[in-house]
Amino acid sequence: MRSQWSTLFTRVLVPIFLARLVDADCACGYAVNSTSAPPNAIFTELFETDFLHLKNLTSNGGWIPQAYNDSAAVARGPFGKSASLANVVANPILNKSEWAGPGANGGDPGLQLWVRAGVENGVIGMGEVTTQRRDIVFGSIRVGIKMSNITGTCGAFFWYFNNTQEIDVEYLSREFQPNNNSVNLVIQSPASQAAGFNAAGTPGFTVMPLPFAPDDAFHEYRFDWLPDRVSFYADGSWLTDMNVSVPDSPGSLFLNHWSNGDPTWSGGPPASDAVMTVSYVNAYFNTSNVTRNHQYAEACASGAASQICVIPDQQPALNPEGSNGNNTGSTFFFTQQPNSTTNQTLYPGGLVGEARRSVESSVSALLSTLLLVFATIVLL
Repeated sequence: MRSQWSTLFTRVLVPIFLARLVDADCACGYAVNSTSAPPNAIFTELFETDFLHLKNLTSNGGWIPQAYNDSAAVARGPFGKSASLANVVANPILNKSEWAGPGANGGDPGLQLWVRAGVENGVIGMGEVTTQRRDIVFGSIRVGIKMSNITGTCGAFFWYFNNTQEIDVEYLSREFQPNNNSVNLVIQSPASQAAGFNAAGTPGFTVMPLPFAPDDAFHEYRFDWLPDRVSFYADGSWLTDMNVSVPDSPGSLFLNHWSNGDPTWSGGPPASDAVMTVSYVNAYFNTSNVTRNHQYAEACASGAASQICVIPDQQPALNPEGSNGNNTGSTFFFTQQPNSTTNQTLYPGGLVGEARRSVESSVSALLSTLLLVFATIVLL
């Protein structure tokens, strides 16, 4: 009897379970375009965070709130910068099953990054977070952001390796006008370092007009970083390409909101506390981690195009307001789809909604129970 059950378990059940892992829908990666339409790029890794439903940023959500003090000299402005945990605030939607409505602390829901009014001990308070992962090299990075409408701050999301390899998307609230808005796109390079980190006179800097006000609602900002260029987008529409001093090292993602009083950049300090709110980050990328690359090769042994998932573009802009906010404010996540994240490094705190975590917990418990039953039978 024991031999029969052992044979069933090892020759039938285990192969079925392993085959399910290998045959996962997205086992061969995530594509920024149809696999039959150029230009096409396929990325092996996924990192998604739903800040609209994230209650606690430090509960293994894949992000690290920053705490540091920079002097005015280091901050390169009239004032220094002081990043603190108090300026990084999770403000999830009150109703965890909804995609629209106020946050638990009032105001727009999502991750709040605060810049504090005034100057204290020569520094201005700010908020910043970075990813736990340091192995991001090339990728498609998308974030949903609503900027502050308080003049005197700089909001940014960026990828960073060092001061000469950095990709920035930055918003200056002092530049926002009712009918004239823009975003600053930057690649920090050896040329910008030689200019005192003023990239404005280098090929890695451009200001692109936007057809909307960054402080009026959530909008998606994105860059696709490939070996030969960086392509920038807003709400799924292409803005421009940069193909000079394209970074090629692994690094991390950052979100921050700050002011150093520099009248030529952030301006400020703001007259009142100012908040930038982030609704999500969806990152699809390659990794410099050798182990992860081996795991990808094993999971995608077939190399089948059918196991490559196309990343949907965010068009039109997210709109959680109005009577249909639950539909117009909902964001697509592969982590919400069945069988789409096998072999991925997932962070429980950053997964989509309590329902997702509840289902995964139930499935995990069921699998554990089944394995225990089979193990007991095998030992009989």
